[in-house]
Order: sequence, then C-alpha cells, then structure tokens
Amino acid sequence: MTAEPRRAPRTTRARMTATQRRAQLLEVSRTLFAEKGFEGTSVEEIAARAEVSKPVVYEHFGGKEGIYAVVVDREIQALTSALTSALDEGGHPKVMVERSALALLGYIEDSEDGFRILVRDSPVAQATGTFSSLIGDVATQVEHLLANEFRRRHLDPRTAPIYAQMLVGMVALTGQYWLDARSPDKADVAAALVNLAWNGLSGLERRPRLTSTPGPRARAGTARAAQEGASGGDAPGTRGDAPAPPGD
Repeated sequence: MTAEPRRAPRTTRARMTATQRRAQLLEVSRTLFAEKGFEGTSVEEIAARAEVSKPVVYEHFGGKEGIYAVVVDREIQALTSALTSALDEGGHPKVMVERSALALLGYIEDSEDGFRILVRDSPVAQATGTFSSLIGDVATQVEHLLANEFRRRHLDPRTAPIYAQMLVGMVALTGQYWLDARSPDKADVAAALVNLAWNGLSGLERRPRLTSTPGPRARAGTARAAQEGASGGDAPGTRGDAPAPPGD
C-alpha cells in the first residue's frame, strides 16, 4: 500500500481573552475614528479590521456610540492629566504658560490620532467628555492664576475669566494648526505662544478702548455705561489708571 501524504499541521491563532479583545477593538476603532471620523466609520469596518464578527463588537461596547465614547474618554483623561500636571507644578505664571503649551504640543506629538478625534465634533455630545469642555475646565484653572497676577499688577481681577478663555483658546487653536503643519518644531511653537501671551499680558491696559468709532448700538451701550457710572456704579476695570506693569 502507498502511504498517505502527511498533512501539514493546521495553525490556529491564540484566542484572545476578553480584556485583550476589548483593548484590540479600542485600538482599531481609535485609528478608524481618526482617519474617517465617527460618521465615516461603521461597525462593519471595525469588525473587519479587527478580524472579528459584528456581534463581538456589540458584545463589548453595545455599538459604535459606546466604543467611541470610551475612546474619547481615554483621550480626555490623558490630555487632562498632562495639562493639570503642568499647572499643578506651580512657579512663575510665565513658566506655567510655557509648561502648559509644551504639555498640549507634547500630547499632540505623542497621540496624533487621539487629538484628531478630540477636535472633531462629537456625535455623542455631552456636558462633559468633549474637547470644548476640557478647554473650559483648563480655562477655569488658568482664571485663578490670572486673577492673582492681575491683583499683583493692580488690574481688575474680575476680568480674569474672559482673559483666561482667550489665553487657553489661543493655545488650543494653535495646537490644532500644528497638528498638520508640524512646523516650526514644538519648542519654537511653545516659545512663540509664550511670547505673544505673556508679553501681551504684561502690557495690558487698565481701561482698553477700541481705536475705531463704535456703531450706533455700541454707542448706546457706552452711553448706558456712562449713566451707570455717574450713578455710583463702577464698571469692571474703570477705577483709575494703574501704574505701568513690571517686566518679567
């Protein structure tokens, strides 16, 4: 009798644990959401790239919304941790602005996909867990720092909240631009941000005024403010001129 040819042993992939599968699905989804956005990504694509069936995705996350929410939450936590650490170290306010800028740019550099996901409009809009809410939280922390610095410079601390929004917004938008431009390098971008932000804060006017002539509606508001001032109420930032702010 002729011996039958020996069959090659069948190779089988090691079966993933539930924890490993969940981690794999998150990584695959994170890449797809960064490439195509939430609307452009389907459960079918996630399953296909992970080489599993659709029911596996539903079993772990309940659907696309569920896995997206987990991905966003993880990125929010990572960026929040980086920014909070930069602010919690304390020190001179100028140094804190520098550290915060470097923290954001460092996160973008190390987690490009994550930042792309955060700056997109979230389809699962919530009061928390979005990039805009994160920026608002950071602005609240910066607000207290600015208020203290304003008092030291004899500026009205009640204006700190709006300046905090401006400062944090400037850094955040610069980060979005640098995400694709990647030029100049991270250190130079941070230095430019600090240059504009700090030198701008150092030269704040006690009572800022527009150089152009306001329109009729703005003039009406100015007239009302003047009447209120004449009746004894001081508008924020109008209690006399302050001495020139000190240098660095």
